[in-house]
Amino acid sequence: MNPQHTPVSGLSESVGRALEISLRGTDELLPEEEWVRKLQRSEATGTPLRIKLGLDPTAPDIHIGHTVVLNKMRQLQDIGHTVIFLIGDFTTTIGDPSGRNSTRPPLTREQIEANAQTYYKQASLVLDPSKTEIRYNSEWSDPLGARGMIQLAAKYTVARMMERDDFSKRFKAGQSISVHEFLYPLMQGYDSVALKSDLELGGTDQKFNLLVGRHLQQEYGQEPQCILTMPLLEGLDGVEKMSKSKNNYIGISEAPNTMFAKVLSISDTLMWRWYTLLSFKSLAEIAALKAEVEAGRNPKDAKVALAKEITARFHSPAAAEAAEQDFINRSKGGVPDEIPEVALSGAPLGIAQLLKQAGLAASTSEGNRLIDGGGVRVDSAVVSDKGLKLAAGSYVVQVGKRKFARVALS
Repeated sequence: MNPQHTPVSGLSESVGRALEISLRGTDELLPEEEWVRKLQRSEATGTPLRIKLGLDPTAPDIHIGHTVVLNKMRQLQDIGHTVIFLIGDFTTTIGDPSGRNSTRPPLTREQIEANAQTYYKQASLVLDPSKTEIRYNSEWSDPLGARGMIQLAAKYTVARMMERDDFSKRFKAGQSISVHEFLYPLMQGYDSVALKSDLELGGTDQKFNLLVGRHLQQEYGQEPQCILTMPLLEGLDGVEKMSKSKNNYIGISEAPNTMFAKVLSISDTLMWRWYTLLSFKSLAEIAALKAEVEAGRNPKDAKVALAKEITARFHSPAAAEAAEQDFINRSKGGVPDEIPEVALSGAPLGIAQLLKQAGLAASTSEGNRLIDGGGVRVDSAVVSDKGLKLAAGSYVVQVGKRKFARVALS
C-alpha cells in the first residue's frame, strides 16, 4: 500500500500529520500533490475540507470489510475535516456495475428505503454522528430530470466509458451492457459536483467512478476532487475479499461472542493487515506490538487485543470482556453463556437427524461425517455411535469448537 510514497519535505507539522493519516493503509491517493495543496489551504484559511463517501444501500447490513473506508473517514474527521456520509438512494435504483460481469438488477424503492434506514445507524458506530453530514443523492438527482440527464451525459464520451475494465471485458466477451449502466458512474460523479467535495473515498473497485467525479467537477467549473482508494479487506479465510456470499465475513451487528471468536480465527499474518486497516491504534503502537511478537511474545495476545477492540467498538468494552471470558470457557470445554435454543419433536430421534433439524449440520450425511470425526458432543460427552437415538428431554449439543444448541426434544 503506497509503496512509492516518499515523505514530502517543507510541510508544517499539522499538514505532515494529516498527510500521514491520509496515506495510512491506502491503496492510492491521487493526485497526492493536489491533496497536499488542499491541506495547506485548509490550514491557512481554517476552512475544513469536504470529504465524501457514498454507499448504496443494496443490503440491510454492513460487515467490517465496509468499515475500512469508514475508519479512514473517522481518522480525517478527527483532525477537523467535514465528513459527508452519502446514501445513494438514487444510484441504487440504477445498480452499480463495478466489478460485475453481468447487468445488476436494480432494487425496488421499498427495498432501498428499508436498507437505508439501517445504514447510517451502523456507520455511526465508526463515525462521530455529531460531526457527520448525512445526505441522500436523490436530493439533486431526482430534480435533474430528463433534460438535465441528457446535458450531463453530453459531458462524457462513450470511448472514455469503455476504458472501464468491467465494461471492456463484457463487450469483448459479447455480454450485454445496458445503456442505463453508463449512467451509474455519471450520477456518482455528479454527486461530487453537487457536494463540492475535495476528496472522495472508495474501494479499489471504485477508482473509475471516482475519476469520473474529478472530470465532471472540471466540466462544471469546480476544482477537481482528489481520490483516495482503500484496499478490499480479505475475509476470515485470508484469500477472498470479505463477502457475505463467501461466508467469510463478520457482520457489525453480530453477537459479541461470535464477533470475538471470528477475529481470533484469522491467521497471524492476516492479523497485521487487519490491524492497519481496522484498528484505531497508531502505526507506532502497532509497530511496537509487532516487534514484541517478533521478539517472542505469543501472537495470540495481539489477536485477543484486536478482537477486543473490534468487539468493543460495535458493542461495548463490557461486552468485549465478556466475549473474551466466553472464549476462554469454550477453550476449556465449557458451554458459552448464550447459545441458540431449539425445540424439536419426534423423540426418540437419531443423532444425525437431530443435528440436521437443529441447524448444526447441513444434512444427515454431514452429521454422520462429523460424528465419525469425533466432532459431536451431547452434554459434553463425545458421540461415537451414529445409531444413537435421543429420548425426550433437554440436551446441550456441540459440533466442533463453536457450534452449540440447547435442544428441547419432545
